[in-house]
Amino acid sequence: MSGVMFNRVAFIGFGLIGSSLARVMRRDSLAGHIAVCARSERTLNKAIELGLADSITGDAGKACADADLVMICVPLGAYAEVAMTLAPALKQGCIVSDVGSVKQSAIEAVRPYLPVGVHLVPGHPVAGTEHSGPEAGFAELFDGHWCILTPEPGVDKGAVNRVAELWRRAGMTVEMMSAEHHDRVLAITSHLPHMIAYTIVDTATKLESHLQQEVIKFSAGGFRDFTRIAASDPVMWRDIALANKEAVLEMLDRFGEDLADLQTAIRDNNGDWLVETFARTRKIRRGVIAARQDKTEEMKLAGKQE
Repeated sequence: MSGVMFNRVAFIGFGLIGSSLARVMRRDSLAGHIAVCARSERTLNKAIELGLADSITGDAGKACADADLVMICVPLGAYAEVAMTLAPALKQGCIVSDVGSVKQSAIEAVRPYLPVGVHLVPGHPVAGTEHSGPEAGFAELFDGHWCILTPEPGVDKGAVNRVAELWRRAGMTVEMMSAEHHDRVLAITSHLPHMIAYTIVDTATKLESHLQQEVIKFSAGGFRDFTRIAASDPVMWRDIALANKEAVLEMLDRFGEDLADLQTAIRDNNGDWLVETFARTRKIRRGVIAARQDKTEEMKLAGKQE
């Protein structure tokens, strides 16, 4: 299946995810016109330089005028302000979607401002890197990953199907679920790991200076991987932590209890407990690989087979 899906698409915010999706649209000619709105003049100029925008503006209303699809790609904390600004410019039948990592707060921030006849289809492409900005994007970012859509009951099915098809063309497998369920699932699979990574790396910053240098010099795989996660956009992750506060706090509480059990086992020289726990977690890793959710591992295996 090929051809233009949307005559005019407006990106509000244009970082890693937005610019990667724009690359897909350019590659497959999915959009007749791509309008990019951003606060930063540098971002706007970069969108033109990369050939990803047909028009640029700092005015969200201007970008969204006559748009068939509006993709909100700003930090979650800015959603309400953005929705209030762009809503008056939206035409009947326009689809508003987003790429945020927390869905219930996204719906609550955007829905009140949308006029009747505009369809809200919240989305979360579960893909990314620690890099940010339009130059960090690449069309293959979404290949083989999941995209979760969380439309509310009663939302136009045609609009939902069009957004789902867009992400499928980007190489993703689309899953539907409620916003509440999404936020609880992502709290453990994404949000908690980021909170832990930020904390572990911050612990290293508080060590004595000579020890801190040794930690950096001799970073093994575990710490190195944590630094990659902890290099993610701090504003975006501040907003995620606060927008999904209840679910994140619940998972932090559970993690705290498990961490206390680990401390007790080590203090008591309880080797049996450690082996049993480490063996149980090893099965999870094997399940992740079997579900093809580790592309690095797949590439390694492919290299061995060649």
